[in-house]
Order: sequence, then structure tokens, then C-alpha cells
Amino acid sequence: MIKSMTGFGRGEYSGETLKFTVEMKSVNHRYLDSNVRISKEYAYLDTSIRSELKKYLGRGKVDVFVTYEVIGEAEYDLQFNEHLAQEYVDAYERMARRFNLTNDLTAARLGAQPEIFRLKQDSMDEEEVWGVLRKALDMALDSLVEARVREGANLRDDLVRKLSGMDTLVDAIEKRYPEIISAYEARLKEKIAALMEDNQIDESRLAAEVVLFADKLATDEETVRLRSHIDTMRKELEKGDDIGRKLDFLAQEMNREANTILSKANDLETSNIAIDLKTVIEKIREQVQNIE
Repeated sequence: MIKSMTGFGRGEYSGETLKFTVEMKSVNHRYLDSNVRISKEYAYLDTSIRSELKKYLGRGKVDVFVTYEVIGEAEYDLQFNEHLAQEYVDAYERMARRFNLTNDLTAARLGAQPEIFRLKQDSMDEEEVWGVLRKALDMALDSLVEARVREGANLRDDLVRKLSGMDTLVDAIEKRYPEIISAYEARLKEKIAALMEDNQIDESRLAAEVVLFADKLATDEETVRLRSHIDTMRKELEKGDDIGRKLDFLAQEMNREANTILSKANDLETSNIAIDLKTVIEKIREQVQNIE
């Protein structure tokens, strides 16, 4: 199935003493680029989180936000940072000497300084923490993938419609080609007849000129390749699964053929059709940038 690279997912799971909430959003990117935001206390799980993402996602820039809440009757330990406290005491003493002040530092004032005390929950087993977080993470990933699949279906339907529009434009180019040649032949014949007194036209010479003109304007190779690219893209859209890069390549090749047709066009109507064709291809290129 086709998946977009755009989506949002959320998961929440509670253990005995911890509840994790995971939210993530993704946008298009050439590769899988993940950015994990988690508290320092559980930063050791960063690698595990990234590994889990790779199981679900192939491409996209993904921002992951992990928050937690302590629940139940967790036990806490009030920790005293003795080393930092000594740093504060020394700093107060230096400041008192430098400015000739009374050092009236008290234990209460010292304890009010940042990071002196820290309330720490009794540590849980790392595997136990990861077990809780992983369930919340997988729920968020399931939700994200589901959103990407829904958006992917919309992209597929839109691309199929645009490919049908390309077919119509290619038909118009192919239909216009013999009309251009016939009109050129008629104009050339009139011009030669006007220049010649006896109106005797060398038909073989005229035919040769028409052939040269027709060869110069011929776009059959380009239209054949365009139809091949259109057919290949349709098949890829039916197949799905990690086709974004291939669709992007096909869109580039389509644009190359359309540019060649436009450069060969010696006819206003054909030029306008080729411009419409390039416009549709550009829209297709924009859409396939969002496909995983």
C-alpha cells in the first residue's frame, strides 16, 4: 500500500508506577531522519526508540515527543548534592571577602539554590521502563502509519487522475502532428506555385522538403516514452510499498520528454498542449515528493 510521509500519531500506556505519552509527527524527507525529545532521566532509551522507528517507517522527517508521569505509590529519595553545595559556600565566601560583606549564609538559603536538592524516584529496572515506553511508542507508531496510509490513498487517487489527464494531452499532441505536416505541405505547394510561372511543381522535391520538415518536428519517440512512463507509474501505484524514489525518477523522465516536445514544437497549439503537459507533470512531481 502507498504511504504518505505526512502524518501524526499518539500513544499512551501506563505501568505500575509510570505512564508514558508519545506524540510524533512526520513530513517528507529523502531519508528517515528522526528527532527524539525525552527527559534526561530516560535519555538512555534514545537508541531503542530510533531502532523501533526503523521497523515502522522507511522515509520521512519524524519528530518524537516523549513525556512521562509518575503514578501509584512510587517511593522517592531526597538527594543532597554535597559537591555543588561546597561550590556555593566557597563562592559566597569569596564574594564576602571581595566586597567586604557579612557572610550570613544559612543552611536554608543554601538549600534554596538550584540543584542542591533533587527528589528522585527509586529507579526502576531499565527493561521494565522500556517495556512500558515501547507499548506507548508502538501505539503512536500504529497511529502514525494509519494516518500515512490514509493520506497515501488520497495521493494515489490524485496521481491516477493526473496520469489520465496526461494521456489525453499526449493523444492531442499525436493527433496534431499529421495536421501540422499537411498544413505545411499545402503552404509550401502554394508558395512554390506562386513563384513558378508554369505552375509545374516538382512533386519529388516537394515530398523531400515535407519529409525533412516532418522529421524535424517528429515527437513520436517522445510520446512513446511518455506513455511508457505513464504506464510504469500506474503499475507502481498499484504495487505500492516504498515507491517514492522510483516515482520521483519517473516524474523527472516525464518532464524531460515534455521539454523535448516543447522545444520541437513549431506550432502554437502543440506548444500550448506541451505547456499544459509540463504543468501536470510538475504537479505530479510535487505529489510524489510526499510518498514514502
